[in-house]
Order: sequence, then C-alpha cells, then structure tokens
Amino acid sequence: MILLRILTILGTLILASSVGAEPLAKQLFGAQKAASRQKSAAYGSYSKGCGAGLVQLPETGPTWQAMRLSRNRNWGHPEAIDFVQDLSRYAASLRGWSGLYIGDISQPRGGPMLTGHRSHQIGLDIDIWMRPANNLRLSRQARENISSISLRRAGGAYVNDNWTGKHHAILRAAAKDRRVARIFVFPGAKVRMCQDETGNRAYLRKIRPWWGHHYHFHVRLKCPRGSRGCVDQAAPPKGDGCAEAQQWVNNILNPPPPDPNAPPPKKRREYVLADLPSQCVSVLRSN
Repeated sequence: MILLRILTILGTLILASSVGAEPLAKQLFGAQKAASRQKSAAYGSYSKGCGAGLVQLPETGPTWQAMRLSRNRNWGHPEAIDFVQDLSRYAASLRGWSGLYIGDISQPRGGPMLTGHRSHQIGLDIDIWMRPANNLRLSRQARENISSISLRRAGGAYVNDNWTGKHHAILRAAAKDRRVARIFVFPGAKVRMCQDETGNRAYLRKIRPWWGHHYHFHVRLKCPRGSRGCVDQAAPPKGDGCAEAQQWVNNILNPPPPDPNAPPPKKRREYVLADLPSQCVSVLRSN
C-alpha cells in the first residue's frame, strides 16, 4: 500500500512534468486512498488546506450511515467524527428518524477535491442529508442510488411540504453545539425557523442562508482548541440574522436588476501544492 501510494504521487508528478505543467493539488490529494499516519490536525482554511491524521467515519453506525461511499469522502478530523455521532444520536431520538445520512466530509488527507466542493478541505465540514434516515440497513449499492429530498419551494424562498419540525429540531441541536461555527442552509429554511422559533433565538445566528443546500445542510466546525495552523472563518455578524435571511428571500422573489458596472466574474485559478500550507507537503508524503 505504501509503495502504491508513492508510485501514484510520482506518476502524477511525472505526467504533469511531461506536459510542462505543475500538478494540481486536487490531483495529488484526490489520489490518496487513506489518511496520513500523523497526529490529527487541520492545516489552512476550509477552502485552502489539508488534514493530517484524519479519521474515517465507519460506513454504518448505530445511528448513521455514510452515503456515496465510492467517493471516499467520509474522512474527518476526530472532532467532526464525534460531532456526527453525537448529532445522529439526537436525531435517532425523534419519531420517524433512526439517525442521519451523512454526505461528504473530506478526502482521506483533505485538500482540494477532484470534483464538487471548494471547501471540505480540512476535515471540519460535514454535509448532512435532509432525508429522514429511517433505514440504516442500506447496502453499499443502495447508497449510491438513493437520493436525498429537497425541502425548498419557489427557488428556495420557502420550504415545501417535506419540511417538518424535526428538521428544525435537528438544525437547532446542531447550531447549539459549541463546536459549530456555522450551518449553511437555503434561505427559505432560515426564514421559516425564524418564524417558528419561540424559545431562545441565540443559536439562529449560526444558521446562515446560502445558495443550494436544500437537499442537505452543511455544518462547519470551529478549529479545534489548540490547533496551530488552522484558520477559523470570521464569526457570523451579531444578531439572529433573520432580517438578512428575509432579504435573501426578497431577492429570490424579486431579483434586483443587474449592476451594469459590475466587473465580469474571474475564473478561479486551480491550486497547486505550493498554494497550500507548507504542512500539506508532509501530509502527502506521510506513510
């Protein structure tokens, strides 16, 4: 396995040099099949980093199942794995839910992904399906074919009939966890939670509206205490954020006219290894 991993990295480097280009970081990290044998650590930021000593979430647990196993993205910092297990136990206490279906966390060594997410690079981002996990005996093949459910209506301005108070309860429990920095969900869900919440509203600050996120919600954990080299995202603005979420909804229903003076969007440059924190070199080279 060690020899195969070294040959894979060398092969990527040789192929890149043969065409006169530096290998992309996503090619190097996407080729890794197992975690580095290092002390667990998150290096860099959520969208520009890597993870050492990540832990694989077991494919099936008493209150969860990892989905889309062919992607090999059920790896995370130990705090992320603990969080999944804790939240899934809470979900299993709700009628109609046996736990949670878990989507992408990170690749075995984090880093940029070959496809999909720009974040999820340091083992502290977790996608959790909106579909109630009422069957924790799904086969590997079933987990490739089954899909989550959408909770949005009118382009994300409102929730649809799939939304239940259980979704609210799970999101609330996740946001109240001290390890959590932010939770991304479609705007209509945040507005509905603002309308329905009758208790302490402080946790709503962490629920942030964002495009998409109607088939799953995205939990982002804070850098673990004592982490060196891990870059936290700035804290959310003060307040419950409900007025901001309502403005998102207003803009969905009545889109503002385009700004004629806005510069054209720039294409994002793909990262190479040198763009990532220096520790990511040792993460790649570790046995």
